Amino acid sequence: MAVTGVTLRLDGARWREHLHVVSGATPGLIPVVKGNGYGYGLARLAEESASLGVDTIAVGTAQEVDAVRDIFGGDIVILTPWRADDDRAVELADDPRIISTVSRLSDLRSIAEHGGRPRVLVELLTSMRRHGIPTTELTEVAPLLEQLDFRGWTIHLPIRAEGRYPEAEKLSRAALATALGPLWLSHLPPEEAAALARQLGGAEGEPAALRLRVGTRLWLGDESTRTTTATVLDVHQVRRGERAGYRQRVVPADGWIVVVAGGTSHGIGLEAPTSAVSMRQRAISVATGSLEAAGLALSPYTIGGKKRWFLEPPHMQSSLVFLPRSQTPPAIGDEVPVELRLTIATVDQIVTD
Repeated sequence: MAVTGVTLRLDGARWREHLHVVSGATPGLIPVVKGNGYGYGLARLAEESASLGVDTIAVGTAQEVDAVRDIFGGDIVILTPWRADDDRAVELADDPRIISTVSRLSDLRSIAEHGGRPRVLVELLTSMRRHGIPTTELTEVAPLLEQLDFRGWTIHLPIRAEGRYPEAEKLSRAALATALGPLWLSHLPPEEAAALARQLGGAEGEPAALRLRVGTRLWLGDESTRTTTATVLDVHQVRRGERAGYRQRVVPADGWIVVVAGGTSHGIGLEAPTSAVSMRQRAISVATGSLEAAGLALSPYTIGGKKRWFLEPPHMQSSLVFLPRSQTPPAIGDEVPVELRLTIATVDQIVTD
């Protein structure tokens, strides 16, 4: 059957093999199932999590629970911190399958007063400086836990490896000195987690209880399991100096305008702020920015073995790409490779081989 639009082709057998490898190497795995489902959708990831045999998954917000609860039968952690003014989060606090994350002392007091002993994880503030209770306030946390079904401590570490393990150890020790409970960690590799569990273990050599939340490494860790393509919708021959597109951009040379599926509604042309750290990475970002300021932007579409330039910014569901005259244009209906950042992408169809 012919497909039209932006297509994600998934080698189902290889992808599931990768999922089982990661699962087997990650003790206490908690799959993260949030947002756009890492490009696959929440329902699909909930199904795969159930197939892996895990007892718990993590969603991003209280509003995402309904998309997975009828598919996955285990516990569901809500990662976004609980707030007393979030009606859905307050309602779910009474659900015996839900574990709420609490990251402020005032919210911990509020949920304790809620009654019914809600199940909670208490988040510690890390060097990320996003959410969490500072260790200086832990003395006030302990009495409140008596009114709650305390499920452990959650520690969201930065991705950067430098200093990550010492921070995990320091915060874990402070948490366990306040109240014993499992440690739920993000962005700690399995080998470091195993070392930490041994280091924090009891006097009889029993390792500390750790749970590892994993999202990107689990669902997107093996790029060879997937390809993404876009359908060629139209092809037009143009000459240098002619105008084309919404903005009537001047065509830079003789060639072709290739109209391909995919636009802003698919996540094409959208990008996050640069994560460049090294001088080389920053120089590349500056050079790319200069080209874009001049009206040139490299598209994620590959035609004839090379990424090609946008004629103008992507439209909502299609894009205009310029192809020089020296290249043979693709035919209408052909599919061309397109590079997508799947954490922000919405594809038209997923085809599983």
